[in-house]
Amino acid sequence: MSSSETTTDYKKIRKWAEERDGRPAAIRTRGKGGVLRIDFGEKEEEFDEIDWDEFFKIFDENKLAFLYQDKTKDGKTSRFNKFVERD
Repeated sequence: MSSSETTTDYKKIRKWAEERDGRPAAIRTRGKGGVLRIDFGEKEEEFDEIDWDEFFKIFDENKLAFLYQDKTKDGKTSRFNKFVERD
């Protein structure tokens, strides 16, 4: 059975992403910052690659938490993640 965890720990988020060749990115919106994403593999056209400092600035300004999964149900490395509101 697979399970997910939620964190706001910068080191855990960055380590999880980099272990999967993920890069911090944002989809720019008309407002400040943007919609955060982790970009994997080949660069997605609509994603603007950003540095980790900007990523965590947007993360904190929007009071987000990182929901992620380490392994899939069959034990493979998972890339499932999403940003949720902090409790």
